[in-house]
Amino acid sequence: MARAVIVDVLLGLAVAVVLISAAGVLLMRDAYQKAHYVMPVSVVAPVLIALAIGVQSGWTISTGQSWLVVAVMVIASPFLAHATVRAIWIREHGGASRDLARAGRDGERQDGGRL
Repeated sequence: MARAVIVDVLLGLAVAVVLISAAGVLLMRDAYQKAHYVMPVSVVAPVLIALAIGVQSGWTISTGQSWLVVAVMVIASPFLAHATVRAIWIREHGGASRDLARAGRDGERQDGGRL
């Protein structure tokens, strides 16, 4: 009985995280702000679901597999978010404009080389 309640609470929290994140994505103005609301879906919700699996079935092979998936998601999500935001920035500002802005007016790099 207590296990079922704990599992339901954990799954309910995971659903709440996803719904709040979806509302944040809908309400934010630009892609940079929206990216902040995608992270809880890819980090917090899977941890809550893995906890629910652990409470429901104890320490079994399925629990270990779920924690392996969660570990991969938690490790990969920040890198994917950074790459996505960087791709958006490059698309908006152009790929070479950042390097040219850093280089100075005459096109010389900071380390003395030419662009």
